[in-house]
Amino acid sequence: MTYEPYEIIGADRPSRWLVTCDHAANTVPPFVNNGSLGLASGDMNRHIAFDPGAAGVSKALAQALDGPAILSNFSRLVIDPNRGEDDPTLLMKLYDGTIIPANRHAGPEELEKRLNACYRPYHTALTKLAARRDDTVIVSIHSFTRQLQGREPRPWHIGILYAADTRLSKPLIQRLHAEPDLCVGENEPYGGHLPGDAIARHAIAWQRPNVLIELRNDLIETPQQQADWGARLAPILQAALQDCGA
Repeated sequence: MTYEPYEIIGADRPSRWLVTCDHAANTVPPFVNNGSLGLASGDMNRHIAFDPGAAGVSKALAQALDGPAILSNFSRLVIDPNRGEDDPTLLMKLYDGTIIPANRHAGPEELEKRLNACYRPYHTALTKLAARRDDTVIVSIHSFTRQLQGREPRPWHIGILYAADTRLSKPLIQRLHAEPDLCVGENEPYGGHLPGDAIARHAIAWQRPNVLIELRNDLIETPQQQADWGARLAPILQAALQDCGA
């Protein structure tokens, strides 16, 4: 079977929504160190390798919004599609206390190979999907671990990340705060978007309304939890878009 670096679901769905999942998979392509990064399976199933649960939420959300979804099919440790090409963390050699053996001595030639085989095809496909309509709205789904090594537990159930364009994020945050069972982070557990990242490249540069949603991964462990979050977020996002009038 031929390796494909991304998956597109619902390419013909008509709505203006586009759901992206940059860290959907923990796949290591066969051309990268014979399909292994040198990590134990336990590490490859951790948040360091991908965003657990994010793929299922993305699929459910895209279906509920009647829009397409694009999901990566390579581990963020192979190369991180949510970074600019000049970002020093594009190819991680150490993550949350874990050394990545196959990346330890990876040089410019190996980086270029992974860019051409994984990173650039994913972004080319995302560019085409985003351009299918003049009024595309991009929602990027990620997940975060409840606690990093040596850090305090994170209290948030959901985090909304944004940069300068707050058209969608601000009304979305307000609506999420109205949900009585949610602890909502604003630019938590991380700061806003990084220069050259996926949102900057495909949304901000084109003045497309956008938001990046982080869900705590212990809340989206099962297919049912993922489906429930997708169904829950869809009407809230639609209402927030109406609020902002974008």
